[in-house]
Amino acid sequence: MNSGKTSSKALRLLSKPPARAYRSHPIRAASQCSVPGPSKPPHERPHFPCVDAHAARESRIISSRSSSSSASTSSGPEPPYARPNPKTYKVYRHESPLPLVYADPLPSFDIAYETWGTLSPRKDNVILLHTGLSASSHAASTDLNPADGWWEKFIGPGKALDTNQFFIICTNVLGGCYGSTGPSSVDPATGSPYATRFPILSIFDMVRAQFCLLDHLGIERLYASVGSSMGAMQSLAAGWLFPERVGKVVSISGTARSSPSAIAMRFAQRSVLMADPNWKKGFYYDSLPPHTGMKLARQIATITYRSGPEWDLRFGRKLRKLPEADAAALAQVDRARPPALCPDFLIETYLDHQGEEFCLKYDANSLIYISKAMDLFDMTAPALAELRLDPPPPREGPPPLPPSLSAHPASPAHAQYHHLLSHSKSHPPPPNPPLHLPDLAAGLRPLANTPVLILGVQSDILFPVEQQREVADALRIAGNQMVSYYELGGVWGHDTFLLDVQNVGGAIRGFLS
Repeated sequence: MNSGKTSSKALRLLSKPPARAYRSHPIRAASQCSVPGPSKPPHERPHFPCVDAHAARESRIISSRSSSSSASTSSGPEPPYARPNPKTYKVYRHESPLPLVYADPLPSFDIAYETWGTLSPRKDNVILLHTGLSASSHAASTDLNPADGWWEKFIGPGKALDTNQFFIICTNVLGGCYGSTGPSSVDPATGSPYATRFPILSIFDMVRAQFCLLDHLGIERLYASVGSSMGAMQSLAAGWLFPERVGKVVSISGTARSSPSAIAMRFAQRSVLMADPNWKKGFYYDSLPPHTGMKLARQIATITYRSGPEWDLRFGRKLRKLPEADAAALAQVDRARPPALCPDFLIETYLDHQGEEFCLKYDANSLIYISKAMDLFDMTAPALAELRLDPPPPREGPPPLPPSLSAHPASPAHAQYHHLLSHSKSHPPPPNPPLHLPDLAAGLRPLANTPVLILGVQSDILFPVEQQREVADALRIAGNQMVSYYELGGVWGHDTFLLDVQNVGGAIRGFLS
């Protein structure tokens, strides 16, 4: 090709103005609300509602602070994080120091909790339910708080966590902002919020705090420890720390070793949050919270909670509906719809909505601290040894009987029940095991005699199903003959544990009962 050679005549032809000028239809910068008619001035600055929303939100926060200036401000001007009404959850105050993995002991702490069902006279029907990263203790509605909880369809009479049989306890984790002690709590030593003076936490610290609550309630043993997402990590950690006190473990869409991909996703969330000028290195409680960073962090998180196939089915490449005036003006000039730089595709509007809904409901420092605790979670033997965590021996006694059997004298049904739990007599290592699998098996040895249910979801991109297979393989290699493992299909991704009542709920109900 001789594309490099262009005659001067051709250049002159190209430089001539076209025969038809488009001065009446100037090119417009992409925006969300610009009317596609010809009357708009050519040099008018475009309008970006998605950017203006941050300033509008900030104005609302300032206005709210001004209107409540006469009220007490001891808790700071930050939003109330959509806490359940304090009258609807209980608070346990632990006055003695709590040892921490990475820091000096926490002098004292509060744990917010709610309960469902009836505690048996022998206190042997207790299930400890662990939450995900940002959930409160309000897992289901109660008489005091009839609002639906985050696991409403899984808790109640005849449901997965059957309140006719079990007494369920759910706490807000240590480090949270829904009633338990966290960075937004007042440091007794200073009289001001801890902010980033709060100590770095581990998943093991959170579980130890929960067991302080159980001690206070006089509960020696759990029938089961149940959790999803970060709660699945806590559930495994509970069985590891207290093998004799935890009868069964349910781990849903979790892991025993945070992967680099999950760490990267959470790091991106913390990065945009900490880059918000309002974050102020964590000391924002006497001023505006980092609401813009929180919105962006939630948008990133939401991408990891669902799956691409669901986005395709739910949104496809559909665009938001134009305002009637804009649609009419566009029809008059017979022109293609101008793209917008603000949310235009439905998937963009969905992410924008999710970020907007969340950004003032949760404490930014709690998000930073708890997500970091998830990153640090690693139950391989070398990692546990580095933390100076001495593995306890596996439980010696048999697993607990369900309430339907424990109320009756010993019978052949008891032996049959334990036989059903022990369905995996041997399990060879997988054909292409990850290099860390032997270390993980060694680390999980304290769970060798604890029945464990593991659920994975094939469309989960935050905790890919390979991580749940890995936990099942490691437990079996460690000698656990009571591992139940199931993989679920569907397109809901990581959030399947919140949505798939039939399959997730059915597996839990069968394992517990």
